[in-house]
Formats: sequence, C-alpha cells, structure tokens
Amino acid sequence: MRQLRILAAVGLMGTAAAANAGVSSTWTLASDYDFRGITQTAQDPAIQGSIDFSAESGWYIGAWGSNVDFGDADVDLEVDVYTGFSGQSEGGLGYDVGVVYYAYPDDNDFDYIEAYGSISKDWFKGKLWYSNDFGGDTTDGDTPGFYAEANGTFPLPQNFSILAHVGYSFGDYWEDADSEYYDYSVGVGYTLNQFNLALKWVDGSDLEAADGTPDDVFSSESRVIFTFATTFPWSND
Repeated sequence: MRQLRILAAVGLMGTAAAANAGVSSTWTLASDYDFRGITQTAQDPAIQGSIDFSAESGWYIGAWGSNVDFGDADVDLEVDVYTGFSGQSEGGLGYDVGVVYYAYPDDNDFDYIEAYGSISKDWFKGKLWYSNDFGGDTTDGDTPGFYAEANGTFPLPQNFSILAHVGYSFGDYWEDADSEYYDYSVGVGYTLNQFNLALKWVDGSDLEAADGTPDDVFSSESRVIFTFATTFPWSND
C-alpha cells in the first residue's frame, strides 16, 4: 500500500497546484498498466497520476507515477520525470521533443533515461523513442533500445472516437534478448463531461518470460484494458 499512499500525496499536491495557470494534474484508473504491449502490473489494476506545468513558450515539465508489479524483483512503484518542448506550425503540424527519466524507488537498478521526438497532424501522431541503456543496470553494459510508434484518433459523433496504435521495439537491447517485437491496440474512446473513458484490445508478439517468472508478470499476451481518466482543473466549457 506504500505506493498508493505516495500517489495519493502527489495527487493532493497536484490538485492544489492545478489552480495555478499552466499547471494540470491527470488521474487515471486502469484495469492494467500497459507499456508497449507488456503489462507492468502483472495484469492487475493500476492507479496513475501526474502533475504538469506548461509555459506559453511550449516548454513543459512534469512527473507521473503508477503502481507496478515486477514479480520477484520486489518493485512496487514507478515515477517518471520528464521535460520537453512542443509546438505547432501555422499549417497545423505539431511537434514535441523531450526526455524522460524512469525511476523505480524500490530498486534503482531499473532506472533509465529515454529521449523522444514526435510529429502530429490532425488524427495522426508518430513518435520515436531512444535510450542508450534501456532497462538500466539490470542488463550487462549499455544496451541501446528504440521504440517507434504510430497512433491515430478518429473522432465519431456523440463524443465517441476510434483509437488505434502500432509500435515496434528494436535495437541492441532487444537483439541481445532475441526478441525484437511489435505491439498494437485498437479501441473506442468516449468523453463524458470531464471524464475520458477508453476500452481497447491490446496485443503483440508473444515474448517468453525468464525462467521462474510467473506467466502474468511482463506478459505480452492479448487482453482487453479499460481506462477512466480526468484532468484537473476542470474546464467550465
């Protein structure tokens, strides 16, 4: 329960700070924490929260947290800290570049850094991630890893939308494990006042777990995931 108390404390600070201009806090309940097709909570529910600050210049900084379950590794909490710069051209082409630090307070051997860059236009967003040492000190030496993804959000009447995603993990980290893999998801989103709901089907390559690892830890098998999210401060629109 320690990670839930930490997330609750962050949430209280985020909700209070959200009254200030440029600050927001997003909270999500998820039936599973899906990271690039791989469960991070052994297919159990997750409580996730963030606090973010964005400036008019396009610069932003924030922190995000979630409970996790890495099996015998005894890691219960993930906290990501990130900063970047985003904007949009006069023609409507969006861009976003930044860096994120993945921290695991229970065992910092898992900590690592990723850089990212994306472009977006209308319903489409493409993004590339790179880490010079994916997985942190849990691997031997520096093991670079890449992740390329394409995402689509297609608006429908009555506040519904179709959600689509495809991604591919590659680079030395995955080559060493002989498991470069793809993942994809398709689902439907719905906006109800201040709340965003989504139901999606997630699938990907069938990755083999390490010997002795329970089948539900780091599983990439197909599954249905439901999320319920809201962002503070609530708009009056």
